Amino acid sequence: TSTGGMTNKKFGRVGDTPIIGVGTYANNNTCAISCTGHGEYFMKEVVAYDVSCLMEYKNCSLEEACEIVVQQKLKAIGGEGGLIAVDKNGNLCLPFNSAGMYRGFVKEGEEPIVAIYQ
Repeated sequence: TSTGGMTNKKFGRVGDTPIIGVGTYANNNTCAISCTGHGEYFMKEVVAYDVSCLMEYKNCSLEEACEIVVQQKLKAIGGEGGLIAVDKNGNLCLPFNSAGMYRGFVKEGEEPIVAIYQ
């Protein structure tokens, strides 16, 4: 998984994307996640793994788990960014709490979706 991170980030900065459980995570029983944003905050919250845990241990849906992590937990500590998530049934969730997030997806039989802002 690879993301662009936040715009105008410091040159040479190492982000959270390569850290399993933080910027990327996959579990056959729950979901697969790829994150982008202020990596330091994603590291503190172990964002990708946290979404999966909420699904596995609290029986949250993908959308509920993403909402809790991105809109509540990250915001509470000042973290900006979002994630692209797909659950074991193919449901998608692309939440973010920043001004925008480059994202796109395509579903069988439908037109591709590409977006930046809400």
